[in-house]
Order: sequence, then C-alpha cells, then structure tokens
Amino acid sequence: MNKIPSFTIDHNRLLRGIYVSRRDTTPSGDVITTFDVRMTEPNRQPALTPESLHALEHLAATYLRNNPQWKDRIVYWGPMGCCTGNYLIVQGELESADVVDLLRDTMDFVARFEGEVPGASPRDCGNWSFMDLEQARKDARRYLQEVLADIRPENLVYPQ
Repeated sequence: MNKIPSFTIDHNRLLRGIYVSRRDTTPSGDVITTFDVRMTEPNRQPALTPESLHALEHLAATYLRNNPQWKDRIVYWGPMGCCTGNYLIVQGELESADVVDLLRDTMDFVARFEGEVPGASPRDCGNWSFMDLEQARKDARRYLQEVLADIRPENLVYPQ
C-alpha cells in the first residue's frame, strides 16, 4: 500500500506556516493546489480546540468565498483532523508565497470579526452550538502576528 505523501513529512520538525501539500489535476484538466495552513507546531504546541476550529472554518470559508479576487478559485477550506491547522484548496498551480496575503487578510477578518458567526444556526449547521468565536479570534490573531506578519522561507516549504 502506498504511503500518503503528507504522512511522510516529519511533523516533529514542522513549523507553523503555509505549505503546498499537493497538486492534483482534475478530470477536466484543471490543476488544484492543496495548502497545509499549519497554525500550531505539531506535537510541540497545544492543538487548536475543535470549537475554535469550527468557528474559524465558518468565518474563513465565508471570507474566502466572498473575496472578490479569489472567490472563483476557492475550492475548499476546512480543519485538519489533528487540530493543528486547516486545508485550503485553490484552483491553479500555486506556490505558498502566492497565498500569503490572502491568508493574512483571512486571519485579520477572523481576528476582528464581531457578531453572529455565519451559518451558525440549527438550520444551517449540523453542530451549530459547537463553536468558540472568542478562541477562534485569538487563534487567528496569534497566527497572523507570530507567523504571517513576517513569514520566513522555512514557514513556506516542508522540512526535508
């Protein structure tokens, strides 16, 4: 059985950052790029809470799918099962550096968000009350300030 490429990354050395996880070609010939948006250092920093990730998922997806420059290229935004970050899937053959500004804007949106979380109602979400907006705001602010504000090459390429 072939090993999944993301399972070959040394998570003990992985930093917070934005990484190209994979590129795929769709049946129609389009290339899509999956980004590993790593918000905590695996196995060394506390994982994000599922409630924070859920609120962040709703907010980031709302922002990304409404961004005038990117909305037509956004395929997916969602949490990692290990609760250390999120996946962003975008149409196009992109590099990590190509989405830094987009993710800065996204995290700024989440960090500053006030009001009702979009889609957080029994009609719109299967677990609508399982969200922690305040923690999502803190997590987004920390990632923005500590990683994205002055991102370095080691935060854009998987460790070898």
